[in-house]
Amino acid sequence: MDEVKRIPLNTVHEKLGAKMVPFAGFNMPVRYSSDIEEHMAVRENVGVFDVSHMGEFTLKGPNALNLIQRVTSNDASKLIDGQAQYSCLPDKEGGIVDDLIVYKIKDNDYLLVVNAGNIDKDWNWISQFNTDGVDMKDISSDICLFAVQGPKAVGVLQKLTKTDLSAIKYYHFAIGEFAGANDVVMSNTGYTGSGGFEIYVHKNNAEKVWNAIFDAGKDVNIKPIGLGARDTLRLEKGFCLYGNDIDHTTSPLEAGLGWITKFTKEFTNSENLKKQKEEGVTRKLVGFKMVDKGIPRHDYEIKSASGDVIGKVTSGTISPMLGIGIGLGYVTIDHAKAETEILISVRNKDLKAVVSKLPLV
Repeated sequence: MDEVKRIPLNTVHEKLGAKMVPFAGFNMPVRYSSDIEEHMAVRENVGVFDVSHMGEFTLKGPNALNLIQRVTSNDASKLIDGQAQYSCLPDKEGGIVDDLIVYKIKDNDYLLVVNAGNIDKDWNWISQFNTDGVDMKDISSDICLFAVQGPKAVGVLQKLTKTDLSAIKYYHFAIGEFAGANDVVMSNTGYTGSGGFEIYVHKNNAEKVWNAIFDAGKDVNIKPIGLGARDTLRLEKGFCLYGNDIDHTTSPLEAGLGWITKFTKEFTNSENLKKQKEEGVTRKLVGFKMVDKGIPRHDYEIKSASGDVIGKVTSGTISPMLGIGIGLGYVTIDHAKAETEILISVRNKDLKAVVSKLPLV
């Protein structure tokens, strides 16, 4: 086994009483108090995730955009300076290498943010198409990333910067001074659906910035949040997790990611994906809510109301907001419509559920 890596603020989290677990090759805080308490803190107030395990690549030079267009499914030519874009890296077989965010800093200067468990894989994948001398750097180990999320996040963060955060639209960002650190990326993005910003800072300034955020949020009871609540928050909103809901066996069209799959350009496997779009997919990723009491889990069978196996659960949990089991899973296309009754096999019992439109909350 590869050695588990430590994020720069590992000791800080241990002192805060975090339960640390290996995740995507890193020792990560899974919870500090309870998953439900942390979940509700983000939905109703403000919480901070240290997600410094994520990967960051810079791509620079006159051919940087061409390379991004070649390897990603979305159309990065539409980006303006200071705008971010959700996208994916399709593979050659119809699946997904990873999902990622593309940041346009300015012409010929981009930042790609990828999943922690895929840093080496993504780097090698993109590098093989870099035939025109794009200056690529993996800066993952130099960057810390704090996701400050929740309805009170902007009020807390605004105390620490002269940049007008309220002027930064969703999926846009600014670079400037933040909590006394320079060249900080302040990005109106996140994985919770509760608003807030993601703060990218050099690891040398990480502890100073982390402490400043908590000082600024004292009066609103700001809390550190672990990966447990991160999972329930993203699941309520129907956001995909790589390795669960999308991977090399799922096409972006099956995963409901047609909106980031633009056939206005050529990219890896675009011809086959275009054909799939024209012919229609045979299965689809759907959200569902439990009717019967039970917790759906990854890999549980999904059955039709008459008992035929029609798919599998990819992610499942109890929703802290709804108090019932919710999940995502792939089902045959004839069972993908909202309000369709399905069964989830939980410990040899077939429990009733219903296909539901996303977001689930």
